[in-house]
Amino acid sequence: MMAKAKKTAKKLKSSKKSKARTKPAARKIAPKMTAAKSVSKTVFNLPQAAIPVAGTDLMFPIRRIYCIGRNYAAHAIEMGSDPTREPPFFFQKPADAAQYIAPKTIGVHPYPTLTKNYHYEVEMVAALKSGGKNIKARDALKHVYGYAVGIDMTRRDLQGQMKDQKKPWEIGKAFDKGAPIGPIFPVAKVGHPSKGAISLLVNGEVKQKADLSQMIWSVAEQIEKLSQAFELKAGDIILSGTPENVGAVKKGDTMIARIKGFPDLTLKIV
Repeated sequence: MMAKAKKTAKKLKSSKKSKARTKPAARKIAPKMTAAKSVSKTVFNLPQAAIPVAGTDLMFPIRRIYCIGRNYAAHAIEMGSDPTREPPFFFQKPADAAQYIAPKTIGVHPYPTLTKNYHYEVEMVAALKSGGKNIKARDALKHVYGYAVGIDMTRRDLQGQMKDQKKPWEIGKAFDKGAPIGPIFPVAKVGHPSKGAISLLVNGEVKQKADLSQMIWSVAEQIEKLSQAFELKAGDIILSGTPENVGAVKKGDTMIARIKGFPDLTLKIV
């Protein structure tokens, strides 16, 4: 019996040693699990539409271009509207419709396809550095990064045809290089312009002439109204409306857009 007990004890000891030897090997076999890295790539790269910031090497990236319609009383009347009753309405141009025109240069602006009645509309541009929903007019201007001179170019005949057919008239407004814009001047340099001459000349002749104070809806009010319909964000720009006497240009014409306190925006139709 003693011999049998000793034999059993030896077997148990041997079994424990064997298990002890196999444990480290098991640890080596089991790999250490790590989280898989997620890599996401776009199919191709797209250029970012942007406008230079005046006096710096910075670029202002454009997310969306909003435009307000009929925001000067005389222009509303010439377009067949009653400025005393109508609420503001907005439309958009694609971000890459922006065509940067540098000061003291004559930009080359191509006459677009499909139109025989190509119109200018000089406007002040407000560029946003932040945004939100349901912004109150009293808080709106704190979201503005700066201002620029711009022109809302319009294929008026196409716009009119779509209106007559009760169809969306995006084709009249949203097209390549349909929004020439000068450099953006930060608020720290120009403040928030609410008055000052705004005009447009064609071949040296004044065609549009008004004052920023004649806007029906101020920039702050425009931001308030827009933010009720869209969540505004940094990179959004707003073309704030044009005075009366919009008109047509043809190939060879030179336009100069002016707003007091800003450099001229000059371009030639080719």
